[in-house]
Amino acid sequence: MTRETGTDSKSNIRRIVRKALKATIKGAVFYVVYIVLSQLLAPISEYVPNIQQIIETFATVYVSLVIVTELASGTIFQYVLNTAKSLFVIAYVILSLKTGVFALTAENMSLVIDLRLFLAIGMLLGLLGLAKSVMQTINYVNERAELTQL
Repeated sequence: MTRETGTDSKSNIRRIVRKALKATIKGAVFYVVYIVLSQLLAPISEYVPNIQQIIETFATVYVSLVIVTELASGTIFQYVLNTAKSLFVIAYVILSLKTGVFALTAENMSLVIDLRLFLAIGMLLGLLGLAKSVMQTINYVNERAELTQL
């Protein structure tokens, strides 16, 4: 084993450890945000019965995608996973809000909540993330092509 090979393997190990640490920190931050959000929405859960499950499923999948994306950073898979994350956000917002209009009844009172604006905003933010991911992918492939030509 040459000295260069030992140095290369040490730098690869350090790079992998840095990626894992960064992924762990990002995952922990998102998980803390999920905990705080679930505590804030706890009083609403009696009126909207599935809200806790909706938020929990979203947080689990999103945090998993964030961690895997961070571990794949520096490769083409990072951009593929970013695209998947954006598509997941769009699809989940559409599936969870359905039409965007909810009707709640409590005793003698009926309440209609129109969330179509939030549905549109969520979809637009997802599309913005998707456009960003596609542009980053194009930039990454372009930089790789320039390096191979040189």
